[in-house]
Amino acid sequence: MMMVLILLLGTLGLLAHQSFGEIVLTQSPGPQSVSPGQSVTLTCTSSQSVGNNLQWYLQKPGEAPKLLIYYASSRQSGIPDRFSGSGSDPQYNLKISGVQSED
Repeated sequence: MMMVLILLLGTLGLLAHQSFGEIVLTQSPGPQSVSPGQSVTLTCTSSQSVGNNLQWYLQKPGEAPKLLIYYASSRQSGIPDRFSGSGSDPQYNLKISGVQSED
């Protein structure tokens, strides 16, 4: 059975003009191994209100981070629709439906 390692990172794009102070993001669960075809949902919880200024990235070993989702739920151009973002303050979700080996 082939396993796929999913490493994703939720980050903030703080574009506001005011100071937010320190914002702590907690992603759960951590890195996971899932079989191709399975679905997985990752959750990112923010310690402060961030509006919809949250992005999800995929970073593979030795590669630069790749933007998947911006403004919490908008899919970056060229990203397959199996990646979807949802949620609102303080909890955001990234779902991958039908994980593929290249994920």
